Amino acid sequence: MDTLNQTRVTEFVFLGLTDNWVLEILFFMAFSAIYVLTLLGNILIIIATVFTPSFHTPMYFFLSNLSFIDICHSSVTVPKMLEGLLLERKTISFDNCITQLFFLHLFACAEIFLLIIMAYDRYVAICTPLHYPNVMNMRVCVQLVFALWLGGTVHSLGQTFLTIRLPYCGPNIIDSYFCDVPVVIKLACTDTYLTGILIVSNSGTISLACFLAVVTSYTVILVSLRKHSAEGRWKALSTCSAHFMVVALFFGPCIFIYTRPDTSFSIDKVVSVFYTVVTPLLNPFIYTLRNEEVKSAMKQLRQRQVFFTKSYI
Repeated sequence: MDTLNQTRVTEFVFLGLTDNWVLEILFFMAFSAIYVLTLLGNILIIIATVFTPSFHTPMYFFLSNLSFIDICHSSVTVPKMLEGLLLERKTISFDNCITQLFFLHLFACAEIFLLIIMAYDRYVAICTPLHYPNVMNMRVCVQLVFALWLGGTVHSLGQTFLTIRLPYCGPNIIDSYFCDVPVVIKLACTDTYLTGILIVSNSGTISLACFLAVVTSYTVILVSLRKHSAEGRWKALSTCSAHFMVVALFFGPCIFIYTRPDTSFSIDKVVSVFYTVVTPLLNPFIYTLRNEEVKSAMKQLRQRQVFFTKSYI
C-alpha cells in the first residue's frame, strides 16, 4: 500500500504519432476510415455467422468470436487516438490509462488464445476428421471460449498489478498514443528492471510460445495433407493459409514489442499502429477474400437486405 500512496501523477500526456498538424489531419481521416471499416467488416462476419445455417460450425463460431475481439481490441485504443489527433494537448487520466492498459491486454491475450484454439480446430478437422464432431462439439467450443477469456483476464490482471504497484511521482510524458505496460513503467520513480523481466516472462513468453505452438500445429497439418485428395488439399490450404496470415500479422508485432520492453526503437510507433489499428481490419478482409463460403454468405446478406428494402418500399 505504501507504493500506491506515493503516487502523485494524476494524468499522462501522449506525444502522439506526430506534431505536424497536416499529418495529424491526414492520419485522422485515414484511421477514421480504417476504424469504420474494421467495425463494419467484423460486424458483417458476426451477422453472417449468426444468420447463415451452414456457418453454425466450430470454425465459424470461433471466427465470429475473433471478429468480436477485434472490434473490442481496436475500440480500446483507436477512439482515443483519433481524439488526440484533433487536440493540441493529448492527455489521459491515470485511472483511464490503467483501464485502457487492462482492456488492451485482456483482448490481446484473448485473441492469442483464440488463435491457438482455431489452429487446434483446423488440426482436428483435417488430421482426424472422423473424430471431429465428437472432439469439437458445441459444449467443448463454449468451454474453450470461456477458458480463453479466463486466461486473458488473469494475464491482464497480472500486467495491471505490475504497473500500478510502481510509484509515479514525476515524469508523465508517454511517447506513444495509448497506454501500455512498457511505455508506462518507464515513467516510474524507481528501478523497473525486475518489472521488465516479469513482463518478458509473461507477455513475451506467452506471445512467443503461443506463436511457436500455432506454427507447429500448421506444420503438422501441412504434412498430413499429402494423404488427402487434390481437392481436399486445396480447400484445407485455402482455409489454413488465411488462418496463418492472421496469426503472422498479429503475433509479429506482439513478439516485437513484448520480448524487449526496456529497449525502444524508432519503428515502435509504426508497429503499434499496425498492431492496434490495421490488424483488426485485415482479419475480416483476409477471411472474406480467401473463403468462398464467406463471400457467398455476404452476397446472400446483401440480397436479403435488397429484398427487405424493396418489400418495405
